[in-house]
Amino acid sequence: MRPAGVPGRTPAILTVLAVALAAAFVVAPRFLAGVGPGSGFTGERDLVEALRTSFTGYWSSGDRDLSPGMESVVDYWFRYHLAKAAIAALLLIVLVALGVRVWKTFAKADGLGTGKSVALASTGVLVTMLALFSLVAVMANLQGVVAPYASMLPMLTADATDAQLTGTLDQIRRQLADSPGTDGHTAPALQLMIDDFARYHVAMAVIAAIVAAALIAVSAVLWRWFARTERSDRRTRRVLGSFGVLSALLALAGIVVAVANTTTAADPTPALHAFFQNGW
Repeated sequence: MRPAGVPGRTPAILTVLAVALAAAFVVAPRFLAGVGPGSGFTGERDLVEALRTSFTGYWSSGDRDLSPGMESVVDYWFRYHLAKAAIAALLLIVLVALGVRVWKTFAKADGLGTGKSVALASTGVLVTMLALFSLVAVMANLQGVVAPYASMLPMLTADATDAQLTGTLDQIRRQLADSPGTDGHTAPALQLMIDDFARYHVAMAVIAAIVAAALIAVSAVLWRWFARTERSDRRTRRVLGSFGVLSALLALAGIVVAVANTTTAADPTPALHAFFQNGW
């Protein structure tokens, strides 16, 4: 069923696509990630157990390079995030196209009556919120693609009860507290973790900065259209003004995120230590 009050077949097609992509975002990545080098996992518990088993062995080896077991898990997580990012990007495109049609119809809906106008506005708000969720999902999963190892760290610390794992985590906390060591060097495995953690935050800083720049451009265009719209066309001006303000606020939030992640990336060790102490 197409959004209430929106004429034509295209909105109905976009709605069906959005529903299908939303379902695929939840279901498909696990299967898509299982295609390629390494093995897939039957579920989150299986993945977490494989990560923790491989990690304790890798850490005890003292090597910088990931062990084959760790590489298999990290490669899987990379593919998982890549699939999520791709599906979320497609969903974002579909929702933006649908949202534009809904809000255009609302802006010209003076003759539709109060009930249909309210239905259109409610649909527009819902589609807008879903589009924002999709944007955040794209950003977060692109960050996971760039630094899959760092993005798996919460799986190590959450509800850790195994004696070998908790002992390994205690070693990490002590080494992070003392990093660099008394000889001025950091253990190779720990240095790799710190480097990937820094890359994780650099990725989000860059992504957030790009999104903020795009939103600033969108806001500028919307305000230009707002200024050119006749004052008698109140609905159109209201829609343009509302999205102009929303775009500007979201751009400001993106700038804050970019600055915060840049600060962490510049000195990642304290933030990584705080993570292992208190979690994300």
